[in-house]
Order: sequence, then C-alpha cells, then structure tokens
Amino acid sequence: MQTLGTRNAPEMAPATATKLAGEAQQQRPAPDRPSVATRVARGMAFDKIGAIYVWALIALVFAIWVPDRFPQYATVKQVLNANAMTALAALSITIPLTTRTFDLSFAFTMTMAGVTTAHFVAVGSPLAIAIGAGIVVALLIGLVNATVVVVMKIDSFIATLATGSLIQALITMATGDTPIQSLRLAGPFSKIGQTELFGITLPVYYALVVALGIWYLLEHTATGRRLYATGFNPDAARLAGVSVDRLRFMSLVVSGVLAGVAGIVLASTLQSGSPTAGDPYLLPAFAAAFLGATQLKHGRFNAWGTIIAVLLLGTGTTGLALANAPQWAANMFVGVVLIASLAVTGIQRRQTTGRGRFSLARLRRASA
Repeated sequence: MQTLGTRNAPEMAPATATKLAGEAQQQRPAPDRPSVATRVARGMAFDKIGAIYVWALIALVFAIWVPDRFPQYATVKQVLNANAMTALAALSITIPLTTRTFDLSFAFTMTMAGVTTAHFVAVGSPLAIAIGAGIVVALLIGLVNATVVVVMKIDSFIATLATGSLIQALITMATGDTPIQSLRLAGPFSKIGQTELFGITLPVYYALVVALGIWYLLEHTATGRRLYATGFNPDAARLAGVSVDRLRFMSLVVSGVLAGVAGIVLASTLQSGSPTAGDPYLLPAFAAAFLGATQLKHGRFNAWGTIIAVLLLGTGTTGLALANAPQWAANMFVGVVLIASLAVTGIQRRQTTGRGRFSLARLRRASA
C-alpha cells in the first residue's frame, strides 16, 4: 500500500499545485477602483472641461455688462443659430486634424459647393441634382487635396493652402465676384437652412447629427483608434500595421465632403451663391477645433469638445455685439482664444507623449 501511495503522489501534485495557484489568484486583492466621487471629480477637473467654466464666466460677465439684453432666451437662440455654420465648418476639419493633417482649403470648398449648388438651382435644375452637384464638387476637391498631400508627399499646410487659392481663382472666374441670385433660391432650397424647429434653425440639428457621427467614429470604432494613433505617432502606427497613408487620404476626402455640405447649407441660409461665403469661417473653425482639443480628451481632437468651443466663441462674439463693442473686438477675441488653445494643446500633447500613452503595444491593439 505504501508503494501504491508513493506511486500516486507525483500524479496528484500538478492538480494540487493548480488548485493552490487558483486559490492564490482568488485571494489576490483586486486593484482599487476609484470611487464615484473621485471619478466625477476627475471628469470635472479644469484640464478636462475648463472651457465650460470659461464659458460660464463669459456668460456671467456679459450678463452683468449687458443685463437688459444678454440674459434672455432670445440670446440663447441667437448664439445657437448664428454659430451652427461655424460648428459644421469646425467639424469638417476635425477628422483630418486627428491625423495631424491640415485642410486650409475647407472654407473655399464651402464656397465652391455653395456656388455650384446655387447655380444649378438658379437655372431650374431639380433640387436633388443641384445638391448632388455641389457634393460631387466637394468630393473632387477632397480627392485632389488627398492626392497632393498623401500621394505627392507635400506638407498638408502648404498643399491645402495652395489648392484653396486655386479654388478661389476658379470661383472668381466662374462668378466674376458677383453673387448668384435668383428667385428660385428663395423657394424649397431656402428651407434647408432657414426652417426652424422650436425656434432653432435646422443647421443646429445638422451640426448635432454630424458631431454624433464623428464622436461615434472616433470613440467607438477601430478606425477612430487608428486615426488617433496616426496623429500621435505615425511611425509607430505603421509598425503596428496601421495604414497611415490610407487614413490620411480618407480623412481629407471626408473633410471635403463635410465642408461641401456646410457650404450648401450656408448657400441655402443666404439664399445666394456668394463667392466669399466661406471666408469668415476659416479662423473661427480652427480656433474651435484647437480649443476643443483641450477639452474632454486631453489633447485629442474630438467632436463634443469642438461643439463646446463653438458655443464658447459664439457666446463671446454675441456678447460683444450686444455690448456694441468695436468691430475688431470679435476678431481679437477669436485670435486670442486660438493662440491660447494652440499653446495648451501643445503642452497636453507633450505630456501625453512623455507618459507613453500611445505605446507600440497599444497601437497594435488599435490595429487589431
């Protein structure tokens, strides 16, 4: 019996070891999870949603400065309706910016798409064909930008600035610097941008839909993770199997299409095809995008941060207008916000890189 027991002892040792290992693993204390209060406090930290606090401060200042006009529901509607186009413009450049690709031609793309659509509406084309023509033009511009930047390897800042200049030349050549106007533009086409629901114009709802789509793409899809990975470290992203060039190419195409949609909505709002319609949105859109990158996602361009930034900028410019401030005050306000947001975004990116947030291992998981 002793011999039999001795013979069976080694066979039971692995099972015993496995059992002991399992018990040890069960007894190992789980890592402490921050309490709900701690998570809420972190989410409400100034470096996460500082723009909301600044926005509230700006609103308070103007409520005291212009107490008879600013603190009214009409002002809320004015801020939303007047800045919906800025939101659409800023959202159109958010996706390429996640890959550190600039599209400085988006304002000219807006103008070109709006002028094209207005022309087809004015000559009596069906509304669907007119809108389709504007979107096709914007798509072609996006393809040209993507080809010049990604295929020809030209810096996106210089390349899109050059294509924007070419687009402006084509617009001037086609319109003679004269807005396209027609009674047909005041018909069904105008309803795209001027219809109101509960006192809020449709472009506000368009901006919310686009923001929701971009948010889902960036935060809940593998493509979004790859876009962020490309922006933070393109070399490591390539090593991890991410198709960096394809993502940058597609981001510029999407930017062109979204800018074209914004331009069509703007033409509908103006009831004309203005050859300079998109120009005023160049600086505010970039200011909103970069300010938005300092919010919620700590140095990452994101949809809801952009929306918050648009509302902050819109509240400031609207308040200045209600206070009868000089015309240059609004431009100065936007410029100061852009410089400050660029500085903060740069600091946050350096901090993120220093912590190794986008390590090669994480990039491999993003590309899986």
